[in-house]
Amino acid sequence: MPRTNTDTGTDMSTDPDTDRSAPADTTASAAAHTAWEDLVTSALLGTDRRPPAFPGGGPAPADSAATAPAALLDAAALHTVRRRAGLLPARPGARPVPAAGDTRPPLPAAARRRLAQLLADRAAPSGGGRRGTTPDLTELIPQWLAIANLRGFRAPAALLPPLLDAARARTDLRPQALTFAGPLGLWLAGLNPEWKFALRSSSGGSPRPDTTDPRAVRRLWEEGLFAERVALLDAVRAQDPGAGLTLLATTWSTERAEDRLMFLDSLRTGLSGADEPFLEQALSDRGRNVRSTAAELLSALPASALAGRMAARATSCVNPDRTGGGASIAVEAPHECDSGMQRDGVVPVPPAGRGERSWWLGQLVEAAPLAVWHQQFAGRTAHEIVALPVADDWAGELHAAWCRAAVRQRNAEWARALLGAPSTPPSNAPGTASLAERSKLLVTLPGTERAGWVADFIAAHGLSEAFQLLGVCAVPWAGPLGRSVVDALDIARDAGSYPWSFSGVMGLAERCLDPVEADRLEVLTATQDEPEGASPGAGGYWSEAFQRLVSTLRLRAAMDAELA
Repeated sequence: MPRTNTDTGTDMSTDPDTDRSAPADTTASAAAHTAWEDLVTSALLGTDRRPPAFPGGGPAPADSAATAPAALLDAAALHTVRRRAGLLPARPGARPVPAAGDTRPPLPAAARRRLAQLLADRAAPSGGGRRGTTPDLTELIPQWLAIANLRGFRAPAALLPPLLDAARARTDLRPQALTFAGPLGLWLAGLNPEWKFALRSSSGGSPRPDTTDPRAVRRLWEEGLFAERVALLDAVRAQDPGAGLTLLATTWSTERAEDRLMFLDSLRTGLSGADEPFLEQALSDRGRNVRSTAAELLSALPASALAGRMAARATSCVNPDRTGGGASIAVEAPHECDSGMQRDGVVPVPPAGRGERSWWLGQLVEAAPLAVWHQQFAGRTAHEIVALPVADDWAGELHAAWCRAAVRQRNAEWARALLGAPSTPPSNAPGTASLAERSKLLVTLPGTERAGWVADFIAAHGLSEAFQLLGVCAVPWAGPLGRSVVDALDIARDAGSYPWSFSGVMGLAERCLDPVEADRLEVLTATQDEPEGASPGAGGYWSEAFQRLVSTLRLRAAMDAELA
């Protein structure tokens, strides 16, 4: 344990005469250092075993055994005061290069005050969860940033530190926060290690690349760390898909298999027929996952040679069957997974619980261009093909594969057919009962059509199964969708259910409803008489929830006006 001078608070284990900013090779500094080391040694061993050296180097007094401890502490205090009085100033470092200019207009005063309020509330304790009528300001920061960026404002310099702190704590804020922070925010991040994420293009830690200098791009691609190279390829690919492919091709044969997989994934951006020759070669790659990803990308190109090969295989397995007197679909799944199928990305070994033949069939149909089925079934539309009966209980496997194909090829016609009418119970849907898969199908539809489908689904089935579907709808929710959500919440309130059963939907509504709905919702804020059989206290909870919803919508309207 270090000994401490009780008068000065000096830690005896640390040399107070050591000044890192002063020259260390002077005789005075060396002597002071030696004296301090002697004092530390005496303190550790005890003054009875190692008496301290007294000033001047003369003999110790006769009563040194009694006075040595006090003399030791006096000497330590002297050294400490000497250091504090004789501290030399450090040499000034080079001034940082000033931040680049930002020509965006400044925030209006009201919007600036609002941002300060949102960022200050972020650090405040939450208090009581989702009870109460006060809006959750923290959840409004992303929306505020999105509006500010849309309208082209620049961040106030004084609010950049709390903004960067907020983005450090929440990765979902980072893209919008860094756009709003602009060059001054990046400049500040370079001076504070806690904000180094701002210098990265992704959470994986890759630096934000500069693609304007071809020689710098080439040098970074050949010499950079893996994460830096992935970020560079993404940036080049987004700017010029052909240049990105050329860059990748220069080192492809020397890359590790796991690195090739990540690089290949970058080709999803700007994928086109120009990438086919490279991807076709990747089908012979020594890495199984690389081959599988290359096959997936090629199957997303309906005109590719792989898509043609898959179409031939799939149509040999799925055919019209008129033997029963009416049109239906006959399925004969593959009996083997030959080397050609495996080269084209078909995984031979199924997951646990799946049969081999159904597993192979699903992969073939998923990778085949959807247009081939119109030819296979005499020009029928997607709706007509999906409605055909499928023999031998193959309907589930076939329709699920068509769903995956529609998502991969972003085919809205087939997505509509596989979704079916929103009023149809999910268990009887033509494509799949999985809400996760249906959400993917919805993404292929235009925004207005998507919102209308979900609104009709909620009207028919309520909110309990609609949460995932709401998550893919554009914000703010279109009028019919917003009204459908509010009506369903009102029905749940009248039924006496606890509102926390719908807390996820209520939170989405606060962020996604159109603020113009606030006045119409005012009537729902009153506390109703609880119906017979209702959960105790549910009426009060619902009143608070609707008051918070209305308050949040009005606050969002005020935020929008302040940023106008």
